[in-house]
Amino acid sequence: MEPIQGESGVRVPSPGYLAGLRALCDQHRILLIFDEVQTGVGRTGAWFAHQHEGVTPDIMTVAKGLGGGVPIGAMVCTEEVAPGFQPGAHASTFGGNPLACRAGLTVLDTIDRGGLLAHVEAMGTYLAQSLERLVETVDGALEVRGRGLMRGLGVDPERIDRRAVLTRAREVGLLLTMAGPDALRFVPPLIVGPAHIDEAMTLLADVLKGGLDVQA
Repeated sequence: MEPIQGESGVRVPSPGYLAGLRALCDQHRILLIFDEVQTGVGRTGAWFAHQHEGVTPDIMTVAKGLGGGVPIGAMVCTEEVAPGFQPGAHASTFGGNPLACRAGLTVLDTIDRGGLLAHVEAMGTYLAQSLERLVETVDGALEVRGRGLMRGLGVDPERIDRRAVLTRAREVGLLLTMAGPDALRFVPPLIVGPAHIDEAMTLLADVLKGGLDVQA
């Protein structure tokens, strides 16, 4: 499972949910696997999203942000699970690619040395507060979801045409995407600053208030 659902609408599980799932898996000797492809490598303000809840999976998958633009994917597991993977049991045509691995190590080092986890937490809060102001002022904007710099703006799909919003936003220089049946998704670079967020919110507010309602 994803510790924060991405494609389903940027949905954070209720406090204690992941811990309860961990306990249930332990009780029945089931492996707990977290998909951290979207949420991992600093995106939520921690190295990995499950760390916010103090829960450790048996296996974790990572990709995307790990390579900083260079294609890479990785599977990480606990020492207890590792003996289940004997040589040849987990083969990959491009596994262990030296260039991709060097890119991954460089990304991890850059995040660590640059203090980007604290920066993501601060900018994530700033982005969430900015989106909350849209909820207060834009008809059809309902709620803010997510953690760190993985945020979703829940909207009423019967009052706001998300595809029209994305098209118009792109025309004025703002790139957005959708998630689930009712969310606009925001995943800016980890180095985003307050001025970038302010500009994005100004553009988005103009788009949302520009009469882009669902066509009858």
